[in-house]
Amino acid sequence: MSNQIKDHNTNLKNFSADCENCFGLCCVALPYAKSADFAFDKEAGTPCPNLQSDYRCGIHKNLRKEGFRGCVGYECFGAGQKVSQVTYDGNDWRDNPALAKEMFDVFPIMQQLHEMLCYLNEALNLEDAKPIYKNLQSALEETEHLTNQNPKSILELNVQAHREIVNDLLLRTSELVRSKVSHKKDIRRGRDLFGAKLKGADLRGANLRGAMLIAADLRESDMRVTDLIGADFRDADLRGANLIGSIFLTQAQVNSAKGDSTTKLPPGLRIPDHWIKVG
Repeated sequence: MSNQIKDHNTNLKNFSADCENCFGLCCVALPYAKSADFAFDKEAGTPCPNLQSDYRCGIHKNLRKEGFRGCVGYECFGAGQKVSQVTYDGNDWRDNPALAKEMFDVFPIMQQLHEMLCYLNEALNLEDAKPIYKNLQSALEETEHLTNQNPKSILELNVQAHREIVNDLLLRTSELVRSKVSHKKDIRRGRDLFGAKLKGADLRGANLRGAMLIAADLRESDMRVTDLIGADFRDADLRGANLIGSIFLTQAQVNSAKGDSTTKLPPGLRIPDHWIKVG
């Protein structure tokens, strides 16, 4: 099992943003609207005013304070550096304006593919998923192949169709992993749990895929062996919660929540700088 954890940690690094090797694509390609997560409106293809000439964020250390919590909770899963350094071979959009729009259109597609790769890699490191390892490996290899195509081919991809194939495998993985928990809390998939009072709740083996857990009180809750793929943890209170053994939890989800050093996270995920340090 220790080798599996080591492999999974390595894979997490491979599917995490490497901003030093990206042309600030998330800060340019993606739109956002003024809200609790963003301080102002920005159109797709327009550089954020905080993007510097070296493609670094000028307020990176103060994003939450400056009203950009949405940036803290965003993860490209390594798509930024893939598009910048592989798909476009290091040719950036500032020096090659003719490529800009195409690059910005390719980026969100690559982000979806890399997100799938991240989850598939995790699934392949789960002992309980052994019965479908071959299927998972095949899906991973096909997804990797799609990421290595030229821009025109990437733009023509039917991403939704491929996502459905991958999602079916991730659902099967989830069922295999969670089957070892005999008494699961019955929570409808995708349920709106906005502000839910779940302090100390036993959520082991629950299916919280896509659950709206915004501002939920999850202090001291037990989320071991819980499927958390796509769960919205914005401002959820995870102090003292146990998420070790949960599946498909990302650093971006953790970053969007509130917690402290008593929160138990899966290997490879770290306590965010804005969390309260205890002791």
